Amino acid sequence: MRRLFLSIPFASAAAPLAYAVAAYYLPLQVQAIDADAKIENLSLVQTLSAVAAMLAQPVVGILSDRTRTRYGARTPWMLIGAAIGAVGMAVAGLSSTIAHLVVAMMILQFGFNAFQGPLSSILPDRVPTAQRGRFSTLIGLGTVLAALLGPVLASAFAGRIPVGYLSVTGLVLLTIVIFLALNPDRDNRHTPRPPLPARALVRAFWVNPVRHPDFFWAFLGRILIFGGFAMTNTFQLYIAQDHIGLTLDEAARLVPLIGLAGLPGFLLAIGLSGPLSDRLGRRKPLVLAGGLIIAASALFPVLWPTVTGLIVSAVVLTIGFGTFISVDMALVSEVLPRKDDYAKDLGVINIAATLPTTIAPVAAGTIVTAFGGYGALYLAVAAIAALGAIAVLPIRSVR
Repeated sequence: MRRLFLSIPFASAAAPLAYAVAAYYLPLQVQAIDADAKIENLSLVQTLSAVAAMLAQPVVGILSDRTRTRYGARTPWMLIGAAIGAVGMAVAGLSSTIAHLVVAMMILQFGFNAFQGPLSSILPDRVPTAQRGRFSTLIGLGTVLAALLGPVLASAFAGRIPVGYLSVTGLVLLTIVIFLALNPDRDNRHTPRPPLPARALVRAFWVNPVRHPDFFWAFLGRILIFGGFAMTNTFQLYIAQDHIGLTLDEAARLVPLIGLAGLPGFLLAIGLSGPLSDRLGRRKPLVLAGGLIIAASALFPVLWPTVTGLIVSAVVLTIGFGTFISVDMALVSEVLPRKDDYAKDLGVINIAATLPTTIAPVAAGTIVTAFGGYGALYLAVAAIAALGAIAVLPIRSVR
């Protein structure tokens, strides 16, 4: 258990690091291909790749729950997913058209989401309930640190994008292999296998909200919080140019630094929230607080449309996200309907993190186009995130 706790931040950082690096390079690649249609094309790539991500976790989850090997149920699928994601990264670096980028990003998202589904099942599989707040904190630590540091790493290769993609691919694969070697799953060949009726793959995307209302509210809160985050995060490079007034080179240098500015507050928030949640035996107040702080962060670029405003917004956002993500996963693990379907149900709940990236770019692009700027987009994000925070209140089975 000690080895698992020490290594899970690195494993949980692997896929988000790939996403963060791709998210940094993608706007640069899209703008280089067709600067006049950059918003529409970036929305298209993000939307289609998110569809692939949304399909991966529930389907692989339901297959993982029924996998029986000497290496356990989760390890084979994590390796397969990581290999597919690595292919997507390599292809993305060589893409020179929007069509190529769409294919590459779909492969990348499908593969690394196929890895993340079984990885997230480790929490309910192996971690006692009393320690899940701390474990969730460590997962959140790796996830958000990768999201913050990924653009910094990517910016070092801004002039050599294919090399940047390949370098990060090697780092991600090495991290995953070491994690699996240090934390082998148990041989489960003699464990009874639940049946897999044909309709099960369709049901992989469904949990009855009437039978399991707490699961529904957790899902709704997540989809709104991640949706609000995705609406602005997708267009960070363009916001710096078109809302703040920077050049492309200035914006490309600023975006990684904005993430770094929020790092101290994030570390403080995530370091306090998970252990505090375990000590108090309460999850909902911290999830609520984190969501409301995220909502508040969206107001700063509206009131203060400068580089300083963006930095302050990022600092507040990362404090809120650190508070939210360090406890939310522990809360989710306590509203899962059935033990035999942990990976499948976590795949469904994780759709709440991937589905917004399908809808958010289109919605954000529509708002920016309709209202002629990013101010209206930030106001919409504040409202959506606030509703996501409030959605945690009706949950009854978790305090």
